[in-house]
Amino acid sequence: MNIFTVSLFGHREVDDLRRVDERLIPILKELIRTKEYVAFLIGRNGEFDEYAASVIKRVQKELGSDNNDMTLVLPYSVADIEYYEKYYDNITIPESVSGVHPKSAITLKNRWMVEQSDLVIVYVERNKGGAYNALRYAEKQQKKIINLVQRESVENE
Repeated sequence: MNIFTVSLFGHREVDDLRRVDERLIPILKELIRTKEYVAFLIGRNGEFDEYAASVIKRVQKELGSDNNDMTLVLPYSVADIEYYEKYYDNITIPESVSGVHPKSAITLKNRWMVEQSDLVIVYVERNKGGAYNALRYAEKQQKKIINLVQRESVENE
């Protein structure tokens, strides 16, 4: 099976959730309709992550989840894992973050997500923070990138 992997990153606080809806929904639908299988990787570190996960869930409800899934990628173990197990299709903690300081673990988790990805979707409007750093890393890795803040997608090929 040909698995197309998509990572999503965004700022902890999002100024315009409507924009996320308007731009993310058509992208997700197109991916699900045109790819054999889509694996969505997402964190849970802020408003964008939570909202993007809910958008994925809505699209899955409409189009089904036979050819896609959503994996929560955590930087370390959390106490309320049972809650997350009910919401996400899968949960993973990359081996590369094992035993590192929690602050470093988030950066390493983000890098791992980028490295797994065929496409990186971001909501980045400020030149600082974890989402911005993930975007910069994706650029260095020459990944295809869509920034939901911009009108056009940025493609590195």
